[in-house]
Amino acid sequence: MGAEIGEKVVIYPQAEIFFPWNLKVGDHSIISWDVKVYNLGPIEIGSHTLVSQGVQLCAGTHEFRKPNLPLITPPIAVGSGVWICAGAFIGPGVTIANNAVVGARAIVIKDITEPGVIVAGNPARVIGKR
Repeated sequence: MGAEIGEKVVIYPQAEIFFPWNLKVGDHSIISWDVKVYNLGPIEIGSHTLVSQGVQLCAGTHEFRKPNLPLITPPIAVGSGVWICAGAFIGPGVTIANNAVVGARAIVIKDITEPGVIVAGNPARVIGKR
């Protein structure tokens, strides 16, 4: 259906991918059960990355400053070696650096630019290094 899927990728049948042609996943990555890939815009997931259960990747929103609320679709880019823990939310236009860890239930609305950091909370902030 148009997705670009690497070798030995596991996508659980309970995962929901809205627009497969807007998804690219690197080798040896996992999209776990109950993950919602709301990819109105492109979503790219690197290699050796785990997207744990209940995560939501949301690459679509509305321009709320305009009265007609037009749809915008900023891409999401998740690096390689990343672990996005259970129930996290990754917002539109977010980039996550390689080897980062996003804590359970974290809300990520700004880029994680430093490789190998651990972020948690709402909004997510750096709490340590891997």
